Amino acid sequence: MLESKFKYILRLGARKFSYKSVKRPDFSQEIKIKTKTIVEEEAKKTIDITKQLKAKILATGPITVADYMREVLTHPHGGYYMHKDVFGREGDFITSPEICQIFAELIGIWFLTEWYKLGTLQFQLIELGPGRGTLIRDLLRVLTHFKVNPQFSIHLVEISPYLSSLQAERICHNSTSVDDNTSRFYRKGETASGVKVFWYKHYEDVPRNFSLVIAHEFFDALPIHKLQFDKNLWKEVLIDIISDITDKSDFRFVLSKEQTPVSKIYRPLENEKRLCLEYSLEGDCLISTIAKRLQADGGIGLIIDYGHFGDKTDTFRGFRKHALHDPLINPGSADLTADVDFRRLKHTAEKNNEVITFGPIKQSSFLQQMQGEIRLERLLKNALPENQNLLKSGYEMLVDPKQMGSRYNFFSMFPAVLKEHLNKFPVNGFHSSQ
Repeated sequence: MLESKFKYILRLGARKFSYKSVKRPDFSQEIKIKTKTIVEEEAKKTIDITKQLKAKILATGPITVADYMREVLTHPHGGYYMHKDVFGREGDFITSPEICQIFAELIGIWFLTEWYKLGTLQFQLIELGPGRGTLIRDLLRVLTHFKVNPQFSIHLVEISPYLSSLQAERICHNSTSVDDNTSRFYRKGETASGVKVFWYKHYEDVPRNFSLVIAHEFFDALPIHKLQFDKNLWKEVLIDIISDITDKSDFRFVLSKEQTPVSKIYRPLENEKRLCLEYSLEGDCLISTIAKRLQADGGIGLIIDYGHFGDKTDTFRGFRKHALHDPLINPGSADLTADVDFRRLKHTAEKNNEVITFGPIKQSSFLQQMQGEIRLERLLKNALPENQNLLKSGYEMLVDPKQMGSRYNFFSMFPAVLKEHLNKFPVNGFHSSQ
């Protein structure tokens, strides 16, 4: 059935980028969604994550890094992402969509060109971890500019109620919370152009339809297990309490005495030479689910993240105020992250022959192949003098190998049934992929 859906291929005419440049907002002056009273009330509900973790370790023994990350980042009453805006210049880190509009515009053009090749099927747009909503807002602007059928819908996977409110404020002209115990979504809204928007806690709750799926800086925040090869067995690096009160941290890494459930089920890839590595079980499960859905329902997937191709060992770290931060110090005050292992991601996605993948390819290569410089030139011609330097420096940051150009990778997925089609009509932006 899926084969018949892809029989009609449309030729994409030469389209010019004629819409205007958009000045990135000054997030330090952004209006807060919640009133001061509501924020103060939410603060009263938060817990001390350090005390929570200590109590858990005292009760059950050392915990996995995955459990530690899960508690620190997404605990309902004190998790890092749950009750505050952590993005932008005033937060702990800044993402590519907030640096320069060209980033989202080229991604939007990429999705449209690949979608046109498949016959302009009815679709839904899914973003995993939308942050403060900058990327999805810009993608919506691109789709609106090219007059895509407004019948498409937007589905956002966001675990943080606070961030979902922030996203709704930026892309919807109205939205409401849903708490009826029957709906899979917990918030719904509508854009000014009439596009329906829904929010979910989990990707599995999103409806099964032909989908354009994007995950930007999402997989790096999924919990990881730190594994170490010891005495011919894979064991797990755990987190324990430090008893020495003179130490600046309350926690330390320890090696499990025996194998843990995850270290028992872990299977290294062929020719694995590392003796210590990071493994995301949640990442494996999610990429498998996305692959199954793309194969069964049709669609296109795009993952953008910093990572490696199966060669790094210890990348678990924290970020606070745009600087590296010890992940074991003052948990909850900093973002926790680990580089994505794209070799494993690619292997897991392809292992059941459900999808065909392209990449990972460096961000600089993708943006340049998508004619980023041409787009920059056009924007500069129409930009006010005071905005020209911002556009230039923003784009340079995205493609400079010493900055974001080589740190971030693009990785795409298509239903395996399209293999011959994609050989005939190569995927844009991935001509020099691994």
